[in-house]
Parts: sequence; C-alpha cells; structure tokens
Amino acid sequence: MNSIRVSQLLEDREYDLRLTLVAGERGLQRRINSSRIQKPGLALTGFTEHLHPHRVQVFGNTEISYLLTLPVERQHEVLDSLFQEELACVVVTKDLPPPPVLLEACEKSGLALMRTPLLSSQFIQQVQAFLEEALTESSSLHGVLMDVFGVGILLLGKSGIGKSEIALDLVMRGHRLVADDIVDVTRRRQGVVYGAGNPVIRHHMEIRGLGIINIKDLFGVAAVRERKKIELVIELHEWDPQQEYDRLGVEDKFMNIVGVDIPLSVVPVRPGRNMTTIIEVAARNQLLKQQGHHSAREFAEQLNRAIAQGAMRRSMGEEVE
Repeated sequence: MNSIRVSQLLEDREYDLRLTLVAGERGLQRRINSSRIQKPGLALTGFTEHLHPHRVQVFGNTEISYLLTLPVERQHEVLDSLFQEELACVVVTKDLPPPPVLLEACEKSGLALMRTPLLSSQFIQQVQAFLEEALTESSSLHGVLMDVFGVGILLLGKSGIGKSEIALDLVMRGHRLVADDIVDVTRRRQGVVYGAGNPVIRHHMEIRGLGIINIKDLFGVAAVRERKKIELVIELHEWDPQQEYDRLGVEDKFMNIVGVDIPLSVVPVRPGRNMTTIIEVAARNQLLKQQGHHSAREFAEQLNRAIAQGAMRRSMGEEVE
C-alpha cells in the first residue's frame, strides 16, 4: 500500500495547505496511507470503534469547542484514549489556538499537531486532492508519449528502433509531444493512467545525429503538453518474416501499466512502411472503438454472415436437384 510521511504535508507548495507545526515533531515520520480525512466527532465522547488508523484527523471549531466543555481530567482521558490509535496527525483549522491539553497529549504521544488558517471544509477538500496525487501508484517507462488527435499514444520498442524519429514526424504534422525517452506514469483513479515527461528532460528529444533538441523552443508551446491520459500502447517490433502478425485485429490485446489494462497494438517496423501514417490511423481507429465501432469485428461479422448465406444457398440448391 502506498504511503507518505506526515512531514510531506508541510512541504506542500501546490495545494495551498498553509500548515505550520505546533507540537509533536516526533510524529512527522508517521505514515499516511489513505486520502480519506476524518473528523473525530463521536470519538471525542469515547466511541472510537470507527476511528481509522493512519489518517489525518481534523479538529475544527466544533471539536475544539466540545473538548473545552469537558473537565480537564476528562479532556486528558478522551485524548489519551483517542491517541492510542495509530493516527497519522492532527490538524486544527481556522487558526484556532489548540487547547493546552491537546498540545500536551500530542507531545506525549509523539503525534504531529499542525494548524492552518483554512476552514475545515476547504482544508479537507485541498488536502484530499494533495493526498490523492501523492498516494497514486506510479512508475517510469522507457518510451515516447504523444497526443495524436486527442488520443494519448505510448510508443514502446527497443532502443534505436525509431520511436523518437516517429514522434518528431508526428510533431511536424501538428501533433503534440508529452514525453520522450522517460515517461512517468501514474494511476490517478480507477482505470485511468496518466503519463508525463520527467522534469529533468521535459520537452526535450534525442535524435541520433542531431543530439538533444527542445521541441517547445523549436515548434512552440502548442507542440507540447505536460501530461496526457494513456489510451493506447503501440509496441514497435523489427519486422520478422518468420513471425505471424495480427492481420485482422479482431482480438484485443492489452498491456498492464500500474495495475490498469491499456489497449495494445504490436506493429512491425521495416523500411518503406510509413509509421507516422500508421500511428495516425491507429489513433483514429481507437477513437472509433471508444464510440462503440470496432471495424475488425464488424468486418468479421459481415464476412461470417456472407459465408453462412452462401452455404445456405448451396444447400437449398442441392435439395432442389
């Protein structure tokens, strides 16, 4: 299960969490393994049955106000019971001053206590977005990712087979480069995989004989994009006359990337084949499939009907004779 350290919440600069550490510095090394956020609610009354470990606990105005209505001894009892669970951290919203008993309990339990000026609802929304991004399953692949007619196409194949040259030709035709050589892939939600360029080499491409070129500088900002949903994988193979290649495309193939099956096409490469045109046609065909039109299967069904009708006519002719 993916997890992140609590300290990474303090390092955020993109989601505007605006967190500051108040107490419990030892707890910054604890792990968060869920993007779900909890407000203690009934747990402050002693009912901790549905309190989930390793989650961010949010104390808003309601929780702080209720806690302060309790006698000091009861406050200690409630928090000691609450913090026996393997909580990730505690965040107090609206810049409310944490009660002394909460500061003491967090220090004692080694639980990070942080504060933010955001309202509870706003903080929960933003921290969930942060955690969903941080906890997604990710990996890196050696390949090229292109946006062709709005379809995210991942080109795979051994080094030197011509992936970058094909990508350059596609850019010349008005399509967009997402990543060359290293593609960082992440599963953003169920069944959806996004690819992006590695920050170090983003917008750059290696062309043998020319070296490293910057696609954004050469062709403009419209020739690149930061990330794209991967909808089709095209694996390039050197042409082998001894190997049988799929000539109908009736049976769909898939490649598993970070736990998601992505449609796969294996395309042989040899001199004289216009690979750029083939990839453009593959993108158009994928768009048709997404709209419910599978050309190969429709052709096979039509052919089977024609064969069946022909066999029926021959059978009827033999009966007449």
